[in-house]
Amino acid sequence: MASLDDVGLSIVERPTPEDEAELVAACLQGDLAAQRALFRREFARVNATIYRILGPSREVDDLVQETFIAVFRGLAKFRGEARLATWIDRIAVRIAFDHVRTRGRTPVPLGVIGEDITDATTLDAQAHARDGLRRLYSALAQLTPEARTAFALYAIDGRSIADVSKLINTSIVTAKLRIWRARRELMKRAAEDPVLKEFVK
Repeated sequence: MASLDDVGLSIVERPTPEDEAELVAACLQGDLAAQRALFRREFARVNATIYRILGPSREVDDLVQETFIAVFRGLAKFRGEARLATWIDRIAVRIAFDHVRTRGRTPVPLGVIGEDITDATTLDAQAHARDGLRRLYSALAQLTPEARTAFALYAIDGRSIADVSKLINTSIVTAKLRIWRARRELMKRAAEDPVLKEFVK
């Protein structure tokens, strides 16, 4: 029997909507192409946000997946009062925060940081950076989940204080206070740790 390709026909996916509201509507109608487009569009930012809160961890992929499950389950509740990206970021931050809170103050294991180092000429520099990163996230693990999340979003992810306050659902004053407390604690630790001091300014 002739295939579709043999007779010059092929299955063509409908183009995904460019407009955000149309994209959301298409996702809600079960349009798989729209759902894939939404996932591809938001994946890198969600992944980066969760990574910067957790640090190097094998659990990042699981939390990214959990975020998108929550996004698609909750999409019907999205009202367009904020940008879709902001709404998704809030879900990602909440999931990362809940994970940090339930995991407790567990230091980052050495084995998950920079496992793909192969270039011997840069081995020393990369090992030093790896060690600094481990010390930074081990220090962050000693903070409260609230302070750690606020500081990571501001100092590591590069968000503005206004954005941080929206993402963690608190006032700008409270966000500033959490960031200040986190930085103060990190500076105390950095004063006794020259490697960490390079990563905390």
